This record gives sequence, C-alpha cells and structure tokens, in this order.
Amino acid sequence: MKKSYLLKPIIGTFIFFIIIFLSAGKINYWQGLVYVAIGLVMSVLNCTVLKVDDELLEERSKPGKDTKKWDKMILGSSFLLTISMYVVAGLDSGRFQWSPEFPLFLSILGAILTASGQLIFLIAQKQNKFFSSTVRIQTERGHIVCDKGLYKIVRHPGYMGTVIQSLGFPLLFGSLWSIIPVSLMIIVFIIRTALEDKTLKNELNGYAEYTTKTRNKLIPFIW
Repeated sequence: MKKSYLLKPIIGTFIFFIIIFLSAGKINYWQGLVYVAIGLVMSVLNCTVLKVDDELLEERSKPGKDTKKWDKMILGSSFLLTISMYVVAGLDSGRFQWSPEFPLFLSILGAILTASGQLIFLIAQKQNKFFSSTVRIQTERGHIVCDKGLYKIVRHPGYMGTVIQSLGFPLLFGSLWSIIPVSLMIIVFIIRTALEDKTLKNELNGYAEYTTKTRNKLIPFIW
C-alpha cells in the first residue's frame, strides 16, 4: 500500500507537469521548470523527513466509508480548476503572452509563496495522523482532535497551505488570466474549510472545545 500511495501522486504530478508544458508549447519554459523543481523538492520531503506512517498512507490512498457527498463534489471541482489554471497559465505566459511581463521580484515572491504553501501542507499532514484526503470521521481509526504544531495557529493548516500556494501561482507564472481559476479555487477551499469545520464540530468529540482554544479556521487573527 505504501508504494502504491507514493506512486499515485507522483504519476498525477507528472501528468499535471505535462499539461503545463503542452499548454506552453515548449520545454524551455522557465516558470514551468521552477514549478517542477519546487514540486520535486516537496516530493523528496514527502518521502523522507516529512513522510507519514503507513496507517495514514493507507487512509490517504483509499479513504474509508462515510465520506461526505458534498466533499466529493468539491474535490471534483478543485480537480477541474487545477487543470484549468495550469492550462490558462501555460497558454498565457508560455505560448501567447496575453499578460504583460511581470517584474522578476513578483516571480520570486510567487515561487516563495508556492514553496511555502506546499511545505505548510506537508507539515500539517505530518503532524495530524488523521489527515485524510476526504472529509469524514474516521471512527474505525479512533479519530481524535489534533491540537499540536500548526494546529495551534489555525484549525485547518493544510487548507491554509493550499491557499498560500494558490496565491503564488499567478505570480510565479506571470499570468493575469490564471487569477480567474485560482480565485475560484480559493473560494472552493474556503467553502470546504467552513463545511469541514462544521462537520467536525457536530461529529468529532472534543472538537468544539478545541475551537475555543484555536479560534481561527484558516487565516491567523482573521478567520
């Protein structure tokens, strides 16, 4: 199961990389190469210092029953939006240059946000042994609240990392047009955060008490 879990995201990531370069119409696409480099570094971290235990690997590879129906719809939407932002960014900055050229410092900022967001996601995954890929109460695994590390700052640090890396994407790729699917992606994850938080309050023992200690869902000091 461990090998299949590791192989699946690698293949998926590789397919997304292909989409970027096909959309750009060239291999010497530096924005895409930087994005690939960041992805490779995070993959190495995910397999080494930030790898999770076999039980969580199995859960994330094939989540058990009771996944919320609304979450399946959200996951489908986020998948389509991810493809859209890759295609739009590749067509824009790689092939047709619809957007004006971005200053280098914005591209650097975009790379920093992208890498930081992905790193935050991996750390959140490492710290929470119930970090499933779908929203469900893992009763068969003795699901309890995670209140350590990043979870002392916000209740959903994995989503916080996703939003941060999404904000960096248009900057890294120098694509104004990709802001449209990226904005929709962020909205989708805000909705998912709210729905998941409500589910955990209603169904997970100890979560309501946890919310009185860690007050913000997604954005420190704001929400």
